[in-house]
Order: sequence, then C-alpha cells, then structure tokens
Amino acid sequence: MFPRNSTPDCYIPWHRLTSISMAEHTKRFGHHRERHKADRVGWLRAAVLGANDGIVSTASLIVGVAASASGKSAVIVAGLAGLVAGALSMAAGEYVSVHSQADTEKADLDREKRELAADDEGERMELAGIYVQRGLEPKLAREVADQLMAHDALGAHARDELGIIAETSAQPLQAAIFSAVSFALGAGIPLIAAAVFPYSMTVPLVMVLSLVLLAVLGGVAARVGGASIYIGAARVTFWGLIAMTVTSLVGYLFGPVA
Repeated sequence: MFPRNSTPDCYIPWHRLTSISMAEHTKRFGHHRERHKADRVGWLRAAVLGANDGIVSTASLIVGVAASASGKSAVIVAGLAGLVAGALSMAAGEYVSVHSQADTEKADLDREKRELAADDEGERMELAGIYVQRGLEPKLAREVADQLMAHDALGAHARDELGIIAETSAQPLQAAIFSAVSFALGAGIPLIAAAVFPYSMTVPLVMVLSLVLLAVLGGVAARVGGASIYIGAARVTFWGLIAMTVTSLVGYLFGPVA
C-alpha cells in the first residue's frame, strides 16, 4: 500500500499504459531480470546424460572385468577402450538425435513461412484462437495477435503455435560436444582409480567411488535444474548400483576358470 496522497516514482496511471514507449518503460522499470531454468535444458540434459553414462558404463565394465580375475592390464585396457568408444558413441548419438529434432523444427518453420505468405488473415485468426483458448477475450486476443504479428509474425507462431523457442531449440553440435566431454570426464575417474589402486581393491573401490560420484552428479544436476537434490541423487545412484552389481555377477560367473 502507498501512503495517502502520494504515489511511487514509477507509478503510471492505467489510462496512460498504452501510450508508454519502450524506451520510457525500460527507463522506469529496468530490463527483465528474472532467470529461469528452461535455457539450461539442452546442454544440461546432454552433460548429465554423458557424465552419468561415462561413470556407469565404464565403472560397470571395469568391475565386470576385474570380477572375472582377468588381471589389472585387462581391466585398464577394457576401461580405456570403453572411455574412447563411449565418448565417440555418445557424441554421434546425441548429434544425430538432436539434429533430427532440429530438422523437424526447421521443416515446421518453413511450412509456417509459406502459410503466412499465402494466408495472412487466416494465420491471424489462428493465432487469436490460440489466445482465446488460453483465456483472453476474442477482441483482446485479436489485438494481441495483430500486434505480435506486426512485430514478428513467424516468431509469434513458432512460440505459440509450434512451441519452438530459442532457449529450448535443438542445438546438435552443442549436445554432441557436451555429451562427449562429460562422458570422458565421468569415465576417467573410475578408470584412474582402477589404475592407481591395488588390483585386489578394484571391485569394491570402483563401486563405492562411482556410487558417490553418481550421487553428487544427480544432486548437482537436480539443483541446477531446480528439482529435489535428494531425489535426483537417489535416482542415479540406484540405477548405477543395479548396473555395477549385474556386471560384477557376469564377471564372476563367466570369467576365466582356474
């Protein structure tokens, strides 16, 4: 509440809102400062997936080979091969997958360009109809559609009709790089542990270290994404434990017979 007979410096009567210029609005209220999580979706998903896969797959491979009593050199070679193959596979898979999404987005935008050129009025009505469904009165919805299309017709339809926005649009190269680098970093830690510590400690040490790393990774990823730290940590730790347990059993059951 404002004191009686006083108004704040930035107060603007409602009847003047429509006549305020963008420069005046920026001067009085400043730039939009809220920061949301949506712009992190692309790189965060690729980085978390890559690091998680690097830890789980390489640690599981090391544990499985070590459990088979194949010797330390076999463990190191298997872990190193898994790191290289996994990083390249993640990069290729992410690039192809995300590029398919980018191709779909481009096709939708090209089609929207043609529709805007062929039937401008129909596209205005379509956009206004979307705003009516979201709760605006028909007259206001039409005014909003007209103003947004006058400013950026394709952008308005991409955002409100197709659901394509810059913050979450597909970026294949970014996803590939983040996936490969994060996979290699995640895979490198259990591999280094297996190389440095005695061979007899490989299975328990790599399993415990990897589970701790997964818990930290899950918690950090959840924190960055705005979700529950504990749920994020528990989720990746559980599946990592399952993977390493199964592969260690494979090593014990099918390893070399003395």
